[in-house]
Amino acid sequence: MTIYIDAMGGDNAPKAIIEGALMAKSEFNAPIALIGDVETIERCLADRKDTSDIEIIPVTESIGMHEEPVKAVRQKKDSSLVKGALLAKESYENAFISAGSTGALLAAALLYTGRIKGIQRPAICTAVNILKPMAILDNGANADCKPEYFPQFAKLGAAYISALTGEKRPAVALLNIGTEDTKGSELYKAAHELLVSDEAINFIGNVEASGVLTSDADVIVCDGFAGNVFLKATEGSLKFMGDMLKEVFYHNIFTKLSALGVKKAITEKKAKLDPKTYGGSPFLGVNGNVIKAHGNSDALAIKNAVLQAMRMISENVLGKIYKTI
Repeated sequence: MTIYIDAMGGDNAPKAIIEGALMAKSEFNAPIALIGDVETIERCLADRKDTSDIEIIPVTESIGMHEEPVKAVRQKKDSSLVKGALLAKESYENAFISAGSTGALLAAALLYTGRIKGIQRPAICTAVNILKPMAILDNGANADCKPEYFPQFAKLGAAYISALTGEKRPAVALLNIGTEDTKGSELYKAAHELLVSDEAINFIGNVEASGVLTSDADVIVCDGFAGNVFLKATEGSLKFMGDMLKEVFYHNIFTKLSALGVKKAITEKKAKLDPKTYGGSPFLGVNGNVIKAHGNSDALAIKNAVLQAMRMISENVLGKIYKTI
């Protein structure tokens, strides 16, 4: 097993990325390899102990956040994104993590890692664990979808949750503007019909955005535009609520004393909702373990992304997806 990490990708690269990798190595004994500019990586490792066994994969090019994704990955074949995608393809015992451009990472995964047979478009899958583990996909890989993508997303998400939780027949719901079967755009009506008619999918119907986190579903499917908006709106709302609670608790001495009694419980709940807890979102449907970390990932997020990658490998998520598809 080797976890390859793009040391040059993300808003806080390379320092936070490398710090997170070292944390994962220390806490999980993770087999880490860093991909990037050798001199830059070595400077970050210079004052750290126990780094002699960390492999550095040298590259001479980088892909910026604002470059055209497909053009960039085709032209910059010695970039960390391309190198990582190729290494992920070599073995299911490998994983590649990057906090770089989502579009470029997806393009590299498609062009150099390849798709799983039977999957037209890979999806970004975000796992949350509020009341129970739940997979939500797609979260941004496919802003424009066709109806036939939705059953594929459902099967990818179900295989992922099944591998992580042992649930043999995960329940699938379609994110929509109403719970009635006839709700939604023509795209969502057509997707609903396909989900209902596919006996391989345990489809339980539509779910509104307000009911996602308390839904009976194990998997929520949607197009990449709706999924990305839902997750970011949820993150923003939760941050706003947290800021309001902090303002209330710090109002006076009495509210500060009250805060002491609930601080631990609130901290535990907050951790379940914090994207840093999950570290990243896997690209499901590509022929390799590829994980997209958030662009502003700090060291904690990278550490947890490594843990997620190790679990994907140890639970043979890719093998189970192949079996399901």
